[in-house]
Amino acid sequence: MLFAKQNRQKIPAQIGSIEVICGSMFSGKTEELIHRLRRAPIAGLKIEVFRPKIDSRYDEFAIVSHDKNAIPAAAVEDAASILSIRSDTQVVGIDEAQFFDQQLPEVCETLANLGIRVIVAGLDKDYLGKPFGPMPGLMAVADSVTKLHAVCVVCGGEANFSFRTALHSTQVLIGEKESYEARCRICYLEGV
Repeated sequence: MLFAKQNRQKIPAQIGSIEVICGSMFSGKTEELIHRLRRAPIAGLKIEVFRPKIDSRYDEFAIVSHDKNAIPAAAVEDAASILSIRSDTQVVGIDEAQFFDQQLPEVCETLANLGIRVIVAGLDKDYLGKPFGPMPGLMAVADSVTKLHAVCVVCGGEANFSFRTALHSTQVLIGEKESYEARCRICYLEGV
């Protein structure tokens, strides 16, 4: 018993972490983010939520899932703006992470190192199936990564690709069902 007491390390009051929720369009990333953020206040934790200003599809002052669940959020221009959180914030939520600049992983690490739980949701791949924005960097520094899958609209299989149906070639095209479909690898490659 004496040995155990001598070797015990002091554990910080709050241990910071980075959780990444990723997947294709329509896989439930924002829904899962909202679910985790709604649980934090039950434990008495103070939260702040952010989204990129570029994406205002549903609401200017909230993040909203495809199922219309919502939670208030601040729209910010860049990742560094997230560092201006309130001093009592214990949990930070970030949606549509793929639209942020490459500083987002560093910002998330800074917050986690201050003892803040950071929960980030975003597309891991763009419509070409390539790593999207700061997501690879976030996944590399994350304490945990949850990859969600949608249902392939062509075959009903497990989908992890965002197939663009709109005729645009830019990497960023804000849209929903009018511009994208969730597809499995085979149906994505066939481009049916």
